[in-house]
Amino acid sequence: MPADAHRTKAAPDAGRAEPASPLTERQEARRRRILEACARLASRGGFDAVQMREVAESSQVALGTLYRYFPSKIHLLVATMQDQLEHLHATLRKKPPAGETAADRVAGTLMRAFRAMQRDPLLADAMVRALTFADRSVSAEVEQVFRRTTAIVLDATDLTDPTPEQLSAVRVIGHTWHSTLITWLSGRASIEQVGVDIETVCRLIDLTAPPRSGRR
Repeated sequence: MPADAHRTKAAPDAGRAEPASPLTERQEARRRRILEACARLASRGGFDAVQMREVAESSQVALGTLYRYFPSKIHLLVATMQDQLEHLHATLRKKPPAGETAADRVAGTLMRAFRAMQRDPLLADAMVRALTFADRSVSAEVEQVFRRTTAIVLDATDLTDPTPEQLSAVRVIGHTWHSTLITWLSGRASIEQVGVDIETVCRLIDLTAPPRSGRR
């Protein structure tokens, strides 16, 4: 098994991801190269193909620099998932989902997200495995992934001032979407079953959604 396979294994002296303050333009460009290199390697060979030394070489950064940005392979892959979701969210904002009800719109949104994962199953598997293996040291990155998923679902509902009950429904839907990814990637659910499960859980939105009188 590769040295940095599935434990959240950090390099010596690698503490938190670099830096807490906003990144400079040069640092952001370097971070972007790292994430793109990670995605390329995962797309070609899945989770095991993402080795920190190869990521460093592919992104043209020193190995020590890579570890300052991402203390481990798990940190890197979870950050890659967050990045992929950000791109998806931007695409969805340009072309919002259609649907008569909030449940229809959320289900349509999540199935679009799922189809994006289907197009690159090795990358999807690598990111989801990292999310599963993540321990407390990766909690901030994992939280960002779930926050982004929540934002994607909320945008689809058109809820501008969700109640605690509605937010709870959104969180359950987000958790279910991640769970369906895991079951599909592990071969325990068909694409059709994923669709049924997503449509079913999205009905929670219509149970808690306010009247649509203000919807354009």
